[in-house]
Amino acid sequence: MLGFYENFPANIHRIATFTTSISTKRLQRRLINVLHDVNRRKFRFEEIACPTVPECTIIFEAGLAEAESFNYIDEEETRKVFTALREAPFQTMDFFWAVRYYKGTEENKIPLKFDYYLLRFVFDRNILEIQVFHERGPRYIFPEDIITFLVNEVNKTSSRKTLKRVEIEP
Repeated sequence: MLGFYENFPANIHRIATFTTSISTKRLQRRLINVLHDVNRRKFRFEEIACPTVPECTIIFEAGLAEAESFNYIDEEETRKVFTALREAPFQTMDFFWAVRYYKGTEENKIPLKFDYYLLRFVFDRNILEIQVFHERGPRYIFPEDIITFLVNEVNKTSSRKTLKRVEIEP
């Protein structure tokens, strides 16, 4: 089933809840566009989070779940999702999120160990819940930083804030 990973872990490392003023279909289109746009783009660590590795470049790779595997989000996968969205929005969208780290300058870059995350986006009317599971790796970027980065990228796609965090009382 497109968008759903059958083996998503139950032990979640971070959960955040957001409200949105746009439809679930529009939000899902924006999310897929954002993930397609950030795929393989180079970022300075400082653009994503407080650097735990100095002089580090980060490259993300995202894949959308389909049953027991993940498909890299390229032009073809983006079209496939948009076609499915014509029928109905997804209730859940699961993603594989690889974070590649490179230390040093372009000429002398040294690959470091990568982080691998599983992300689950659960949609319920005007509520979005994001769940993050750290699969493996050094965890140079924390789950909360991934959530913040993705929400900021989605919010950049509109003049109005698309996603607003729901603060849960302790």
